Amino acid sequence: MVGFVLLAKGAGVLVDGASAIARKLNIPEIIIGLTIVACGTSAPEAAVSISSVLHGAAGVGVGNVLGSNVVNIFLILGISALITNLYIQKNTAHYEIPFVVFVSVLLMFMGWCYGTIYRGGALILFALFLAFLVYLFGLAKKQKNDMPETKNMSSIKMVLFVILGIAALVFGAKLTVDSAVNIAHALNISERVIGLTVIAFGTSLPELVTCVVAAIKKRSDIVVGNIIGSNIFNVLFVLGLAGLISPIPFEHAFLLDAVWGIIAAVLLWIFFVNDRKLSRSEGFVFLILYTLYILSLIK
Repeated sequence: MVGFVLLAKGAGVLVDGASAIARKLNIPEIIIGLTIVACGTSAPEAAVSISSVLHGAAGVGVGNVLGSNVVNIFLILGISALITNLYIQKNTAHYEIPFVVFVSVLLMFMGWCYGTIYRGGALILFALFLAFLVYLFGLAKKQKNDMPETKNMSSIKMVLFVILGIAALVFGAKLTVDSAVNIAHALNISERVIGLTVIAFGTSLPELVTCVVAAIKKRSDIVVGNIIGSNIFNVLFVLGLAGLISPIPFEHAFLLDAVWGIIAAVLLWIFFVNDRKLSRSEGFVFLILYTLYILSLIK
């Protein structure tokens, strides 16, 4: 629990500092959602997954990424859509969401064919992440800043927030991984289930809080951009970087979880592609599917 608190608080502070820097650089809101907010709120997943690989608990890391991606779409977007209808821009429906589907399928393909994310596969994932960043930089040049005016944060405070956020994430990740593995062993529960449920939900708390607040304020670009960016970041950066450090075993049981991630991404695209809107009824469907997903983990 202490680990989760450090992760959530650390991510929050990191996002505040990074977002203030983005505002100062006049970056559009959708770009902030896809990059600064997404990477910041996904920092717990990155810290936990990379730390788990380094500590020989790769099952926690992979489960954390797959579980978090399902949580992000089914649970967090489901709750956000119940608060308010979510609207997105044309390029998000036609390019960014299909890219989420693509990387989800690519991850399952690697796991199915090889049973391990080797350094070659990890390099492909990381290269795709860099390509996605290039795409976002091009997008930023074409769009104007639509961020609401806010009180500026001093440069020293921005940097301090980023440093403190990263420090909290590092210590929180170690506490979370060590404790979760101990719990799994004590209760004879597999690392896969712990990673897919407890850790996945815990490390998704920053996304949940950020999206709920943004939905209340009717900032759809922040909500959807955060989730899309987080899912892309989780697969391409987190597993890409972790796989470059050390090959990651991909258990056969993870294939089912990967399929759930693909289903979530495809449904998200179907719901958005026609009217570029996620309605309350569609959000309710997401919550029902998340319940079925959790039940599928209980044996």
